[in-house]
Amino acid sequence: MRVDIAKGILEKNDTLAEGNRELFARKGVFVVDLMASPGAGKTSTILATIAALRDRYRIAVIEGDIASRVDAEKIAAHGIPAVQINTGGACHLESDMIRRAVDTLDLDEIDLLIIENVGNLVCPTDFDLGEHAKIMILSVPEGHDKPYKYPGIFQLSEAVILNKYDTVSFFDFNEEEFRSVVHDLNPTAPVFAIAATKGEGVDAWVEWLAARIEAAKVVQS
Repeated sequence: MRVDIAKGILEKNDTLAEGNRELFARKGVFVVDLMASPGAGKTSTILATIAALRDRYRIAVIEGDIASRVDAEKIAAHGIPAVQINTGGACHLESDMIRRAVDTLDLDEIDLLIIENVGNLVCPTDFDLGEHAKIMILSVPEGHDKPYKYPGIFQLSEAVILNKYDTVSFFDFNEEEFRSVVHDLNPTAPVFAIAATKGEGVDAWVEWLAARIEAAKVVQS
């Protein structure tokens, strides 16, 4: 007899994710799962998003890494509640990890919860965390061919952020081809070109996010 362990793990994760989703809906918290490769600029994008939206929404962050508290400390230094999850080697976050992290936060004081997933373009796509939207970040130096190599994450993401756009003239990055392939994989996903550390292009991204937050409030009410 063959036992499909992976199927059992995913089914358990999905059940727990539904519990997370119900909790977030009850508390009125909009949750984003941010996915990207290491070095793509997840934390810098989160900091730029916080700077643009902190006067409109109460924000908290869950940081997922294999080890260290570096990113959580960066977020906390800006006065934002931050919880660190160290997976100890696992290449993704899971819904039970999120629930344990959430239990340390006061959800009644949060409007927007940003989850920074472990740097990986494969594993996080399989695990529902109970989020409202999965967002993918690609940085220009990674190359325009990543949608060919990792189509799943582009198909799953509700929006795509093209970070480090200020470096596009220094790399052989075919933006037209990149956008075309992303559109073929996911016709409804907008692509936002930003330079997170400089705050360039961030306005369009955060206004899209704010619109999603407001739309979710209408549904929840």
